[in-house]
Amino acid sequence: MGFLVTRTPNEPFLEEVRCVRADLTERCETCDVTFEADSNLSKDPFRVWNIRPFRRGILGKGVSVGTFFCATFLSKDADLNVACLKNCDSSLHAMPNLNQIHCLINHFGPTVYFHPDEVYMPSSVSWFFKNGALLYRSGKDKGEPINSLGSNLPRGGSNDGEFWIGLPNNSNDDDNTIKRGNIDSAELYIHVKPALGGTFTDIVMWVFCPFNGPATLKVGLISIPMNKIGEHVGDWEHFTLRISNFTGELWSVYFSQHSGGEWIEASELEFIEGNRPIVYSSKGGHASFPHPGSYIRGSSKLGIGVRNDAAKSKYYVDSSIKYNVIAAEYLGNGVDEPYWLEYMREWGPTVVYDSRSELDKIINLLPPFVRFSVENLFDLFPTEIYGEEGPTGPKEKNNWSGDERW
Repeated sequence: MGFLVTRTPNEPFLEEVRCVRADLTERCETCDVTFEADSNLSKDPFRVWNIRPFRRGILGKGVSVGTFFCATFLSKDADLNVACLKNCDSSLHAMPNLNQIHCLINHFGPTVYFHPDEVYMPSSVSWFFKNGALLYRSGKDKGEPINSLGSNLPRGGSNDGEFWIGLPNNSNDDDNTIKRGNIDSAELYIHVKPALGGTFTDIVMWVFCPFNGPATLKVGLISIPMNKIGEHVGDWEHFTLRISNFTGELWSVYFSQHSGGEWIEASELEFIEGNRPIVYSSKGGHASFPHPGSYIRGSSKLGIGVRNDAAKSKYYVDSSIKYNVIAAEYLGNGVDEPYWLEYMREWGPTVVYDSRSELDKIINLLPPFVRFSVENLFDLFPTEIYGEEGPTGPKEKNNWSGDERW
């Protein structure tokens, strides 16, 4: 299950170790490095890793037990000689019932702050539908209005490119009302699921914004706002509260940041009014961060990448009050899922950007001694700024049934 560390070369007493049946264990893998030091016995440094179950998500049975793995060398596909525990009880009796879910959200629900200069605010899905969103079909120029419940959207299937949601053709100007959203109508959409063999509850909070604004590129001390690059209709972002089913404590929060994210332990969070964390949504792109500041996605070492600015403002949504529980599969029929949740196609049309000409302009602004070739500069920026497939809804995301990306 892990390593036992002693201060002497003597073997530990038998009372200090226990045996576990193999059928009650699960394969595990290393995650983050917690300690690293040079070794006198090896050219490779001595490292200590945290370990986690290899199979995670709704169906994962592995249970983390707080142990670690250590070595001076670890190949990518190495089979560790340690394991995690396995929860063989499929009843998930430690998971909260619906009333307890509401209590947890009321107690721990974060306040989401949007940047003071944010133009593209969140809204409810029904507001988006009622204020002009259209359902388009391949081969047809005109879109069909979507009713407020989304009950006329195609349900099930897969993202086959046959349908997508878009704006009316006269909605290209930046002053368009639907693009700007409506924060007064906004609510957090809640998906509750078991984590780590049912020893934790993940409360996933989805934020919907009708529009994702253009990117701002940072090159050294220069920040360059893009005209169109990074824009798309229909932006789904999320963050996740992980709560212990043993103690009811908030263990950590996952902050989703475009194609990745990070878990932050509760002790490192900012809080408002007791036990409710603060989430900062970045300007334009709506990525989630635990603290205010300017974050770079690209090469932070070189100071080159997409800039994400996060700050507190008068624009916020209190998720402990404004929320809607949309799914909790382990409760059976305990939660009525909205019609639009079964829409598996894109929430915006596919867009392709002329990024090369935009980046050529950036190159010309750089001093000669720091100038990069266009090809090298391309490698430093996140791939989504070069083109954007219409984003899919929550159920099409990997983390709906799987674990977060970390």
